[in-house]
Amino acid sequence: MKRHKTVEEFVDGLETFQAEVTRLREILQSTPLEEEVKWGAPAYTYKGKNIVGIGAFKNHFALWFHQGALLKDEAGHLINAGEGKTKALRQWRLEKPADIKVRAIKAYIKEAMALVDDGKEIKPTRGAVVDVPAELEAALSKKAADKKAFAALTPGKRREYANHIAEAKRPDTKLKRIEKILPMIRSGAGLHDKYRNC
Repeated sequence: MKRHKTVEEFVDGLETFQAEVTRLREILQSTPLEEEVKWGAPAYTYKGKNIVGIGAFKNHFALWFHQGALLKDEAGHLINAGEGKTKALRQWRLEKPADIKVRAIKAYIKEAMALVDDGKEIKPTRGAVVDVPAELEAALSKKAADKKAFAALTPGKRREYANHIAEAKRPDTKLKRIEKILPMIRSGAGLHDKYRNC
C-alpha cells in the first residue's frame, strides 16, 4: 500500500468516501488543530499531541481519537476497534454524509484539546514481557537464525506475532499462521507493517 506524503494525496487515492473525508478535513481545519500526515493518513495535533485522525475503509469512514477512552462520549459514538489491544484509541465510525455532525465533532475535539491542556493521557505500556506461545517458541527453536531474527524485532513486533498465534483457537490454525509469519520474521517485518505504510 502506498505511503501518502500529503493529505491531498491521501484523499485523491481513496476509492470510497472521498467527499465525506474532504468534509471531515474541512471541519478539522476549522479548529485550532495542526494538520499533518502520520502513518500515511491525515492526523491532527494540538501542542504536539495527537488528537484525531481520519480513515476511510470499504464500508465506513472514521475519526480516530487518540485519547478517546478519556472522552465522556455521552452520545456513544466511540468504539474500541481494537478490543483488548488498544487502551486509549477510540474510533467514531460514519457511513453516510448525514452521519457527519459538525457541532458534535467539534465538541469532541474541544474536549480532547482540554485533556492535553490538563495533562491527561493514557500512556502506552512499555517494557511489558512478551508471552510467546509454546508453538511459536518451538518453531523458532528449530533454527538459530529464526530465533535470532525474532529476538532482533522490536518488542511491539514480537508482541504482534505472539498475539497473532495465541489468538488462534485451533492447533492447525496456529501452525498455518506460524508457517506464514516465519518469512516475515526473517525479513525483520512486523505483522501489521503493510497497514502502517498506507
